Amino acid sequence: MRARIIEPSFLLQAYGQGLFPMGLDDGEIGWFSPDPRAIIPLDDFHVPHGLKRFLRRRSTFDIRINTRFRDVMLGCADRETTWIDDTVLESYCCLHRLGFAHSVETWEGDRLVGGLYGVSIGGAFFGESMFSRVSNASSAALVALVDRLNDRGFQLLDTQWTTPHLKRFGAEEISRDEYMTRLARALGLLVSFRDKPAGDSKIS
Repeated sequence: MRARIIEPSFLLQAYGQGLFPMGLDDGEIGWFSPDPRAIIPLDDFHVPHGLKRFLRRRSTFDIRINTRFRDVMLGCADRETTWIDDTVLESYCCLHRLGFAHSVETWEGDRLVGGLYGVSIGGAFFGESMFSRVSNASSAALVALVDRLNDRGFQLLDTQWTTPHLKRFGAEEISRDEYMTRLARALGLLVSFRDKPAGDSKIS
């Protein structure tokens, strides 16, 4: 039986209204709009000194964009408890095929060792989840994501809630009202996360 999906137009509309879905324990989909809301300011992104040193030494890391989106989602879901159920998985894979959902992947040789995924609409990127199979692999993907967003003129990086890990990179909380103001401004921008045709893309 094929998993049900959230209709792409409905899902995109929800993001535009400050909502995002998560799979619940009872098999239903819950919709959330936290107050306060966590963001990482793109103009004040902080890379911890230890991570900077690590990334300079770790020449074996290779960052790729949108080459294994489903596998990144499965990596994010591979934990004891997860909100990424079959409905969420198939819904975001559908958004990926339509060009709205993206993965930033950390590779060592031919092995996917970490990454993150999220949704891009206008000048807003909505980070959903990340995972690591080796030390600092998801952090490397986050650094690459912010570089890409700044390079393309994005204004908003939404992380939904904050965590001690994200605070190391400058994550902060703002009120829902302030978030909605910033969101409306970002959605009006004509920028693109993907500036190449669909397919393999690598950042060395």
